[in-house]
Amino acid sequence: MTLLDLPLARYRLEFAVETPLGLPDYAGSALRGAFGGALRAAACMTKQKTCAGCPLIATCPYAALFETPLPADHGMLKTARAPSPYVIEPPPWGGRQYAPGEALSFHVVLVGRALEHLPLVLWAFQRALARGVGAGDGRARLERVLHEGEEATLVLAGPEDAVREHPNAVPPGLTFCGNEVRLEFHTPLRLQEEGRALGPQELAPRTFLMALVRRAAFMHEFHGGGRLDLDFKELARQAAAIEGEKRLAWRDWTRYSSRQQRKMQLGGVVGQWILRGELAPFLPFLHLGQWLHVGKETTFGLGGYALIAEGAQDITAPSRASCERGLQAVVGKGENRIPRSARSPE
Repeated sequence: MTLLDLPLARYRLEFAVETPLGLPDYAGSALRGAFGGALRAAACMTKQKTCAGCPLIATCPYAALFETPLPADHGMLKTARAPSPYVIEPPPWGGRQYAPGEALSFHVVLVGRALEHLPLVLWAFQRALARGVGAGDGRARLERVLHEGEEATLVLAGPEDAVREHPNAVPPGLTFCGNEVRLEFHTPLRLQEEGRALGPQELAPRTFLMALVRRAAFMHEFHGGGRLDLDFKELARQAAAIEGEKRLAWRDWTRYSSRQQRKMQLGGVVGQWILRGELAPFLPFLHLGQWLHVGKETTFGLGGYALIAEGAQDITAPSRASCERGLQAVVGKGENRIPRSARSPE
């Protein structure tokens, strides 16, 4: 399996609001909490308070989706956790009050084997918003679901409909190969070093690119076709040579964690970041990152961006071969795999 073979799909969920519904400036956390509660209620057989020690954890769809267990023999730190195979992309930034009859929509990305659970995921979101979400527990009714590939395809037409067959869930192919790209971050990118979030002036291309490589590699390992064989040291060396031009600003965001019973500051950077240099080895990762997101708290949509080619031409046979050679130079070097001691890939 190659990088671009990782199954990915983005779904647009469209609801009709039934009772007044208020969402905060950033609704990703609220939607994730409602989804997790509905999913657990639907899928958990033992009704234990936590998944730890559950005898059914290996076959439970809730654990597979929401609390992916880390294999006992895995080399990651005990404080780490496996990445979850979904990303919730909430409505655009800005608090809003929805009146009955108004439309509410957001996106959900599913990765790898999570796609097998699509009917359960959609049912959980349907139940979550039917029970209430946001300030005042406003309720909404699921109207339809679209798969957003190269063309939008109807997947579900109302809560009573069955999930319909739709095109293979793979992202549109990478269509350019060049030495300059622009990243448009539309949700806060939160990268940390030693537990401290990095501001606009502290971010470096190497930090971002290697976080993206780790994210894609872990997704492959836990939810795709297995471990990617990458020369991590060589990728890090090449990433250090990439130059950047930043037009980034810090955006603060506060959420309340019911699990930790406290408010949490989870700001990050938004805006434009132009990367220049020998980007061929990183283009597949940059491409997939538009679905996977990158940094902390990707499950509720942080670290989302659009990739835009700057002055690049559509891929031709020679340029495609050049890009493939750039990636091949860092593939198949098993002795330099991504360190197993890496902390949480989310």
